[in-house]
Amino acid sequence: MSHSALRFLRHALPALLLATALVAEDKPQAKKEGPIQDNSFLIEEAYNQEVGVVQHINTFTRYQDSKDWVYTFTQEWPFGSQAHQVSFTLPYQRLGASLDGKQGFGDVALNYRYQLLGDGDALVAISPRLSVLLPTGDAKTGYGRGALGLQVMFPVSWVLNDSFAAHTNIGATHTPRAQNPLGERASTQDLMLGQSLIWLVNPRFNVMLEYVHTGAQAVAGPNQTERMTSTYLSPGIRWAYNFPSGLQIVPGLAFPIGVGASKGEKAVFLYLSFEHPFK
Repeated sequence: MSHSALRFLRHALPALLLATALVAEDKPQAKKEGPIQDNSFLIEEAYNQEVGVVQHINTFTRYQDSKDWVYTFTQEWPFGSQAHQVSFTLPYQRLGASLDGKQGFGDVALNYRYQLLGDGDALVAISPRLSVLLPTGDAKTGYGRGALGLQVMFPVSWVLNDSFAAHTNIGATHTPRAQNPLGERASTQDLMLGQSLIWLVNPRFNVMLEYVHTGAQAVAGPNQTERMTSTYLSPGIRWAYNFPSGLQIVPGLAFPIGVGASKGEKAVFLYLSFEHPFK
């Protein structure tokens, strides 16, 4: 593995995978017989949590060639009303696994999302998000940025017809004074674009195709950065189990495939969500 590739792996990849973890959030179903249209993994849906329901989201991503992996845990809560949602994401990861096999926590994200337009029953929904990325990961090992970061995401969800839904994302992350393992610092900006198309096969089973493009900057020297891009197409499936208590369990599986500059890269993405009333 080249020095530049390793630098990308230890700085850009955590940003991409954290963004993946943040967008793999979904809206609870107040009416459990309704379709699970809020069903993306790598793309963020524009549906906030409903009042009185909490959700616990687990994701695991493993890359085929490098054997790198990232596990994330996200917990979402409504805040006062469905218009406001707060959540946190905790990542645990192993990057550069083929070299040293070290594991560690990454940067924790604190998230706020506002339901600007629509909801899960609307034809169009918009729910912008603002996240603060805490420097909890170890920058010396490349598992964190070593500085406080801010991330914004603008998701739009569309109900195309009774059988298809789509989600569109535009987002960016800014990290002033990001740090590399050598202790060098520079300001970095990451950009993310995404699109998904969802086939609602039946109310509790979905087939999806997602596209994600990320341009991430890594610190290459004092006040110097280099940008590398990552592009994936990800086919996947997801299904739901509903219980009389109000508990809903949603497992899912996807296979991200690198295209363009990421051609040849493959990964496995696992998803498991639990949501239930807390009142």
